[in-house]
Amino acid sequence: MDKTPKNINLGKNVVIEKDVTIGENVTIGHNTVILRGTKIGNNVQIGANCVLGIKPLGNNQMRKADTYYNHLVIKDFVKIGNIVSIYLGTLIDKHVFIGDHASIRENVTVGENSVIGRASIIELNSKIGEKCTIQTLAYVTGDSILENNVFIGPCVSMSNDKYMGVHPYKLKGPHVKEGAKIGNNASLLPSVTIGEGTIVGAGAVVTKNLEKKQIVAGVPAKKIKDIQ
Repeated sequence: MDKTPKNINLGKNVVIEKDVTIGENVTIGHNTVILRGTKIGNNVQIGANCVLGIKPLGNNQMRKADTYYNHLVIKDFVKIGNIVSIYLGTLIDKHVFIGDHASIRENVTVGENSVIGRASIIELNSKIGEKCTIQTLAYVTGDSILENNVFIGPCVSMSNDKYMGVHPYKLKGPHVKEGAKIGNNASLLPSVTIGEGTIVGAGAVVTKNLEKKQIVAGVPAKKIKDIQ
């Protein structure tokens, strides 16, 4: 740790590596590991058994982030639950809440006041806007964009590889525009765009772009009506 911060509350067996910066009034739970390159702001709460600042690993079958940075930045007033893993190269903005067991990969941004639900997964190169809600067990695939005020229900699944590795393809996840809402257990296929304010019903499978302010449902998802 670069210097001893004021009013830090450490649990038992906490590990803090070199080149870590921690602000004032920070709480870190038992057995949590803060790895090199992590920058933690003021008034941050971190639960037990977390690992923050993970350096990505892989093999030749796996791609790396489009951009790689040496720091994980966690801004002021962030609350992180227990058994959470967050990788280097990611930015967690102010007042974000991250639930237990969540995983956030490298080169991800999470905007102010957003909620990352329990056991949800945010893959690399994704951008989460402000005031988004990503609920329990949701899967946000790599290379996805969620604009501000997006709601992602429990167990939503997204994909970014149209050919599942059989043919060369530039990976591209869904783009969910501002205010759109995705119901629980819905599936979003690679590169689809969900229009502003559109609502996707529970269990729907979205195979093509959706215009703004619609309600859609079914397999494949079809328009039920426009939103006035």
